[in-house]
Amino acid sequence: MTGLPTRPTPAPLADLGPLDQLRAGRLGRRLPQLLFGLLLYGASLAMMARGGLGMAPWDVLHSGLARHLPITLGQAVVLMSFVVLLAWIPLRERPGLGTLANAVLVGLAADLTLAVLAAPDALVPRIALMVGGVVLNGVATALYIGAQLGRGPRDGLMTGLHHRTGRSLRVVRTVLELLVLGAGLLLGGTAGIGTLVYAVAIGPVAQAVLPHLTVPVSTPAGRPPR
Repeated sequence: MTGLPTRPTPAPLADLGPLDQLRAGRLGRRLPQLLFGLLLYGASLAMMARGGLGMAPWDVLHSGLARHLPITLGQAVVLMSFVVLLAWIPLRERPGLGTLANAVLVGLAADLTLAVLAAPDALVPRIALMVGGVVLNGVATALYIGAQLGRGPRDGLMTGLHHRTGRSLRVVRTVLELLVLGAGLLLGGTAGIGTLVYAVAIGPVAQAVLPHLTVPVSTPAGRPPR
């Protein structure tokens, strides 16, 4: 049928190495988007922490570490990011600019947000912080992934294990998150209904937004987008 508007095809995500990511063009758009996404990601983490109703599985682990070490929540995020990056070595994953920025900026943004955001006592604003944190986290995830400047440390661990084991991404992610959630619970991390809401909602939110935030890039000859 003619005369009807068509929906534009979303830009594909490219499978690029660290140098190719920088050579892929549109850095004037991609770098600010990456930084903005990582700052929002840290802010969303802090929102869920202040809501006190549960955090993402990895952040349950981070909050548990912060209970036992003389570090802040954001510093625990940074610490674990570099610990996870060590696991990239046997998996032969290659960090990009976005990987290193993720390892540092998310934790810093979380601590800065925690410094200015008070924890409410009433249940309704706590629920609002939790729900808002989940939605903002999904948007932030789409922003930094859509910038196409490298996976975050935890995302790279997931994809590296997927490539090495042959297991599906869904299985690898589920096993990883159950393991870190269990470790976080043993350390006394902040888990609750928000953890469940995050697990159910984060995928659909990020998937809905990602096509609109993925920046088209140039790929080397012979290397198709993924």
